[in-house]
Amino acid sequence: MRMLAQRATTPEQMDAPDLDPAVYRAVLADLERVNRMTLAARPTLAFLDRLATRGMRLRILDVGFGNGDMLRRIAIWAARRGVMCELVGIDLNPSSLTAAQTQTPAHLPITYRVGDYAALEAEPWDVVLSSLVTHHMDDAERIAFIQFMDRVALRGWFINDLHHHILAYLGYPVLARLMGVHRIVREDGQLSIARSFGPDEWRDMLAQIPLSGTIQIARHFPFRLCVSCVR
Repeated sequence: MRMLAQRATTPEQMDAPDLDPAVYRAVLADLERVNRMTLAARPTLAFLDRLATRGMRLRILDVGFGNGDMLRRIAIWAARRGVMCELVGIDLNPSSLTAAQTQTPAHLPITYRVGDYAALEAEPWDVVLSSLVTHHMDDAERIAFIQFMDRVALRGWFINDLHHHILAYLGYPVLARLMGVHRIVREDGQLSIARSFGPDEWRDMLAQIPLSGTIQIARHFPFRLCVSCVR
């Protein structure tokens, strides 16, 4: 476990501001494949199942939408559950907008925006979500993001991220090579696990912030560690 004794802080290649947009979109496409293989949407959809009932209307914000795959999964979930959702994604990278719009059928109720999530605070949000985002933030950014979610999300918020775990760290490169994903996805994926958190670290972070609602830190197979708030 020595290799994961301390959380990594090395920047990920996909976060580089000078990364070629075409390479970035290829990385996002392969990340979507990995997300499907690793059941990435399941914890988020389970959280929404806890909140939603048939006929309910929800306005949902997804911060750091990437390729838009989580919002597309939520749109399908909402249609099956009879939940009327307005889905909005925001991402700092303009290349995410192109990638997500290209992959998203026009009939799905999803709007993608480019910019800082903080600019959306005045809008009404029932739920705020993120997936594989918080480990990209520094400590101050992460605390600010949690505070934002707690202020604006009327019904609840959900952080879907990786578990800082040795088996995930050692096993992911094998999965990535078997899947034949882009080199950056292989390398950043393992680094993402090293940059992520364990349950005790999440508890320490959350203890710094006055939060309302019922807070839960939960593990989800395989190697997801998620934080939820339900009101």
